[in-house]
This record gives sequence, C-alpha cells and structure tokens, in this order.
Amino acid sequence: MSKIKKVFAREILDSRGNPTVEVEVVLESGAEGVAGVPSGASTGSQEALELRDGDKSRYEGKGVLQAVANVNEKIAPILIDEESSDQRKIDKKMLDLDGTENKTGLGANAILGVSLAVCRATAKEQGKELYLYIADTYGFKAESFKTIPMFNILNGGEHSDSGLSIQEFKLIPRGISAYPEQLRAGSEIFYALKKILTSMNQSTAVGDEGGFAPHLESNSQALEVINQAIAEAGYEAGKDVFIGLDVAANSFLEEDRYFLKPENEKLNKENMVNLYKDWIEKYNVISIEDGLAEEDWEGWRMMNEKIGSQVMTIGDDLLVTNVKRLQKAITEKACNSVLIKVNQIGSLSETIDCMKLAKENNMKTIVSHRSGETTDDFIADLAIGAEADFIKTGSLSRGERICKYNRMLRISEKLK
Repeated sequence: MSKIKKVFAREILDSRGNPTVEVEVVLESGAEGVAGVPSGASTGSQEALELRDGDKSRYEGKGVLQAVANVNEKIAPILIDEESSDQRKIDKKMLDLDGTENKTGLGANAILGVSLAVCRATAKEQGKELYLYIADTYGFKAESFKTIPMFNILNGGEHSDSGLSIQEFKLIPRGISAYPEQLRAGSEIFYALKKILTSMNQSTAVGDEGGFAPHLESNSQALEVINQAIAEAGYEAGKDVFIGLDVAANSFLEEDRYFLKPENEKLNKENMVNLYKDWIEKYNVISIEDGLAEEDWEGWRMMNEKIGSQVMTIGDDLLVTNVKRLQKAITEKACNSVLIKVNQIGSLSETIDCMKLAKENNMKTIVSHRSGETTDDFIADLAIGAEADFIKTGSLSRGERICKYNRMLRISEKLK
C-alpha cells in the first residue's frame, strides 16, 4: 500500500513526430510509473476527446501543452496522498473532475496518461509484473499465454499514400501454437513479402504502422501477394496463417457509397459485404474490422448476419471502446468482436469494463495500438493481463511497434 506523492506530465513526440502526453507518477515508496499516450490517424467520431492546443504557430496546432497543464495543475492536486492501489477510485476522481461525457474538460490524453502511470507505479511498488497486477486488480486469471498477434504488414488508407482504400492487411498466425513461433512467422512472411514487392518494382518503404505501402493495381492484388508471401516463407495460408483486414470503411464513404480505390468502384453496403464474401472464400480472410460506416447500424446487422459465422466482424469506430455503444451492438447483434484502444475511452478502468462486457457476451477482444505510438509497451501487458484473444500493434518494423511484440515475448517465457 502506497500513496501518490507526485504526478507530473510533459509534452513528448510520438512515432509520427507529433506531440503527445507523457506522465510520471511517483509513490511514497519511491516506486515510479511512466506512461506515454498514443494518438490515432483514422479515428471514430465518438471517441473521447484528444485535447490539442490549436495554436497554428506551434506544431501546426497539434501541441498538447493544455493537456499537460491539466495534469499538472488540476489532476495532480486531487490525487496527491490518494492510495495508488485503488485504480477505480483514481480513475473515477479524474472522470468526476472532468465532468463531461467524452472528456472535453481535461482531455482523454491527460486522464489516460495518469491512469496508466498510476497502474504501472503500483505494480512496481507491489513487486508484480504489470500483466499480473492488471489481472489481480480487475479479476482476471492470466494463467496462460493465449493472446494471438495480428501483424499489419501492408498499409493503405489513412496510414500510407499507397492508394489502397483498405487501411490494414494483417497476418494472423492462428494455426501456430507458440508465441515465439508466431512472431517468427510474422517476420519471415514480412521479408518474403518485401522480396516479392521488390521483384514487382514496387516500393518497400513503410507506412505509419511499419507495413509496406506499395502502389498495387487493386486491393485484391494486395491479398494475392500476401498469400504468395505466406507460401514463399514456408507456411500454409488457411492452416498456419490467415489474413485480417481493417477496412476503415468510414474513410472512403462518399454519401451512401463506398469509393474503393484504386479500383475506382462505387459500392453500396450490399456490394461491400458481397466483396468480403468473395475475399473470405479466395484469400483466407478471417477478420474484417470496420467493414461498414460507423453509424450504419442496419448495415452492420446485415453484415454480421451474412458473414459473422465465418469471420470476426470487429467494431472499432463503431464501438470506440465505449460500454454504451458496445451494449447497443450486443442488443442489435451488429458485430461479434470488439477492438480495444485505451485512448478511445481515456481510462484504464473504462477500458477493462468494455473488455469484460464483451467477454460476458462471448465476443472476441482485440487490444490495439494507434498509428501514432510511443515506445510505451503497456498494451502488451494489458492484452495478457486482461486475457485478450488478440493484439494488433503494427508490423514487423519500427521500434514503437516491435517493443510491444518483444514485451510479449518476455511475458511468454513466464506464461506457457
């Protein structure tokens, strides 16, 4: 048991060179926790507010000095001498101080940084691995390593200038049992894909999340070359390794049609679902995230009814890690899986509540990074500690992505 003695925030840079918030929390025992807050490029309209300064003369308006000030001047005074191990109380005090539905008072980036730093400091103070502390605090077991990685090896949409509408093409090594071998498969297929793209005279520069960003003829061709890479790396697509998609359909919705590029096809929701059915049959696709627009609840019900028995229909922008929106999705049978992003909701306790509700309703949970990341590996411990089914944290390149996978590697040595 240890009380909070210091809460301090600063402005740092994320993986895109944009400002973000970092928070230090120090306990009376001397234990310290530091947390960096991620930031998304493709964001849901219902996400909790990421507070930016808006001063165009500084970082083009993307500074976070106000969020930093909110931590140092408003949050810190109410948390000093609070017992750090009562995570729910800590989070509630900040939410009450903010007093708004989507954290416009203090900023989700301010609240989240403190929430995660308190958790990390308390785990250190108790001499526990972070994933075990999360499990103990919120009633999970975390007795074995079950979380499967999703590797985003080809980037489109808002994450690159490839011209592909689909935002993420992911490897899912579901047929490989041990995490070190899953990681190995991801790396070997990533470099097999690099060789294929080089032979096609395609660029092997990478996007925001570390995946390649080639200018291919179609989204279908991207699926073809990934299946080819799986085979050339010595794995069997549809047995060892599968493919997942983050469509981020909202990003190419024009009025009531989806403008799919580079095909230059305008598709309605029924056309989109039929396209997914075709890809599922041809390309070993088992996961479709944000397949339709975030407010098209009728379309999501139709999509989940038609393909939900074959694939994970994952709500990201649809749900924004929000219990109220998740409950609506459960009631309406809109999807069967939920993406979990800590900064969409803005506190650890609310994140856990969303994961628990999903699990209670037999939905898959996928812990996720953001395109603007830091080298903070908290979400690796969150995924294992809260027994997530999957984690996606980018490709097999860029240090802010690899650090999460390497943290999971170390955890896998402790949990067989």
